Amino acid sequence: MSSLSDLINFNLSDSTEKIIAEYIWVGGSGIDIRSKARTLPGPVSDPAKLPKWNYDGSSTNQAPGKDSEVILYPQAIFKDPFRRGNNILVICDVYTPAGEPLPTNKRYNAAKIFSHPDVAAEVPWYGIEQEYTLLQKDINWPLGWPIGGYPGKQGPYYCGIGADKAYGRDIVDAHYKACLFAGINISGINGEVMPGQWEFQVGPSVGISAGDEIWAARYILERITEIAGVVVSFDPKPIPGDWNGAGAHANFSTKSMRENGGYEVIKKAIEKLGLRHKEHIAAYGEGNERRLTGKHETADINVFSWGVANRGSSIRVGRDTEKDGKGYFEDRRPASNMDPYVVTSMIAETTILWKKP
Repeated sequence: MSSLSDLINFNLSDSTEKIIAEYIWVGGSGIDIRSKARTLPGPVSDPAKLPKWNYDGSSTNQAPGKDSEVILYPQAIFKDPFRRGNNILVICDVYTPAGEPLPTNKRYNAAKIFSHPDVAAEVPWYGIEQEYTLLQKDINWPLGWPIGGYPGKQGPYYCGIGADKAYGRDIVDAHYKACLFAGINISGINGEVMPGQWEFQVGPSVGISAGDEIWAARYILERITEIAGVVVSFDPKPIPGDWNGAGAHANFSTKSMRENGGYEVIKKAIEKLGLRHKEHIAAYGEGNERRLTGKHETADINVFSWGVANRGSSIRVGRDTEKDGKGYFEDRRPASNMDPYVVTSMIAETTILWKKP
């Protein structure tokens, strides 16, 4: 008799050419991830060759019950680290039956910005630092923390080692390997300043692929924590008080910034970002005012600033970039629950397309 584990790990390719495609999309809240699976006759590597699909948008707060059909358009394919074999994960965006993008479809406008000739010519690179907090199921309290109590103060946990400092490393490492298997350009992981909080980095990724990869990585993390019986939170300030919040710092460069003389291009780009500070803050995640207080390695939400090696500024420029006269900068303002399509495309739009009045 096969065990449940045997059936879960069953290799379909031994008995059929059919594959399972898990269609993934963003729900009505803008941060909830939804998915469902379908059988396809054989392996597929080009999202354009995948069929569109539909779902009940009234159950995801994306359509009224009297006209609930929402259409999924496949946009990016990743290998499925759960079913393995030739099975795939499919990142989709969402449209009405008439082909109009839903208001929650942030990928649509991002793709338009990234396809603009001026943006495409600059080959924008992104490195996203996605922070998150692992919570004990049912009580919404960080993993490893005493129930109703607090651990020792911050200090030993950042990149910490040991059972009294690193809570949930098995989940983090499983996620790291699963993302590599899937084909996501995950570039690293580390424990964060608050115990129970971790970070993974994705990039360098070009243009729209940065958003696709972050959403795929979030999906995989949600699935792994589901298996582990742990809850993942992307709240930018899950615990009030003298504890670090959670962000999604966006490292960015263009072709002009990476070439000789690029530091001057970077400074001009930062000036533009300062002029549109309020617009960016409004689009950088819900609840960010609880995180951007000017404390805990953040800048005040109301004041734009930049500096070299300054983690208390809105924009940080690395020492190597200053020394080399070219490179990249880090936008430290985005919250952990930001939409990567919105943040990446807005940075490109402001720094490349927007003209100062």
